[in-house]
Amino acid sequence: MNRREFLGTSLTAGAALASAPLAQGAMEMRESQKGSGNGAQRSPRKLPIGVFNPPFRALSLDDMLDKLSSLGVEAVEIGAGGYTATPQCPVPELLADPAKARAWKKKFDDRGIPIMTISCHANALHPDPATAAAFTKQFREAIQLAGMLEVPTVVGFSGCPGGSPTDVVPNWITYNWPPDHAKALAWQWKERVIPYWQDTAKFAREHHVRIAIEMHPNFVVYNPRTMLRLREAAGEEIGANCDLSHLFWQQCDAVEVIRLLGKQGAIYHAHMKDTAFFRENVARFGVLNFDASPEDREGSEFFRAVGYGHGASVWKDIIAAYMEVGYDGMLSVEHEDPLLSGEVGVTRSLAVLKNVRDELMANQPNPGEAAANGGRSKRKVTA
Repeated sequence: MNRREFLGTSLTAGAALASAPLAQGAMEMRESQKGSGNGAQRSPRKLPIGVFNPPFRALSLDDMLDKLSSLGVEAVEIGAGGYTATPQCPVPELLADPAKARAWKKKFDDRGIPIMTISCHANALHPDPATAAAFTKQFREAIQLAGMLEVPTVVGFSGCPGGSPTDVVPNWITYNWPPDHAKALAWQWKERVIPYWQDTAKFAREHHVRIAIEMHPNFVVYNPRTMLRLREAAGEEIGANCDLSHLFWQQCDAVEVIRLLGKQGAIYHAHMKDTAFFRENVARFGVLNFDASPEDREGSEFFRAVGYGHGASVWKDIIAAYMEVGYDGMLSVEHEDPLLSGEVGVTRSLAVLKNVRDELMANQPNPGEAAANGGRSKRKVTA
């Protein structure tokens, strides 16, 4: 597969299906695929449902694989540096010994749990030079490891620089007034963001790896618009880690986000994590008001396991949308639920996702509100 084919695997299907209904549209994919290959009908692709491994960081590699196998995990995303480094992935050792790296990867393959993504969530744009250098090194090592092992995707953050050359802490700017904020934001993108990511995209290209940027608060890419801005500036090696939990609270419609990014072939990874809202606190304080802790009774929202913020019908529409746009990665459960242990949260998320995926694969559309509205749910985020 050449570079254009590699980077554009989801573009054609996404453009063709971007306007289709939700769960029904996923089933109608087989009609759009009649003309491919030998003309036989093909079912929607069964997206593998897996896990991002930090909840199991206390286990040895073999014990972690035993646990993931017992949970029915179908693929894995491995933390390999930055804020989400995990001891099961000793990156320097693996890079120093390609044979050891291949044997390490084979352990996953032998369990039927392929490594589909390597992650290094870091801030390589940090204004402290030593911090930025350390994160840059770790992210490049993650890219090198992915290239060595033929893992197609590396996940990370866009990063956040200071607001000027003399700043010592990151400065997240989302509004361009008063004018000094607009000036600082323009400086960030021109002097720090675009040069770094153009260079990093080139490095990823040389290793035949694509980069999935997680749209996350406190970093310069935090929503689909800033995601597409970075992709336009740095190239098609840059795409999205579509973690909807960070978009729910911004009042984005999950299906519309998937269609927007999928139409452009720009979804390279998908975290599965939910967000729950306290409606009375949203009404009083707005959405820029995250829970400080489980004891915080005035927070507006907090992260939950899949199904604990939005119901199964919503997640069924979400998976249907990923199928419709031709997404070719894994659905990766990321556990950040403060009320559930790692294993419990992962187990319950897997159950919801597998159930709704299996309904879609069995040609069972959503019978609820989405179907009644021609495939377009009118749900509210705070419901």
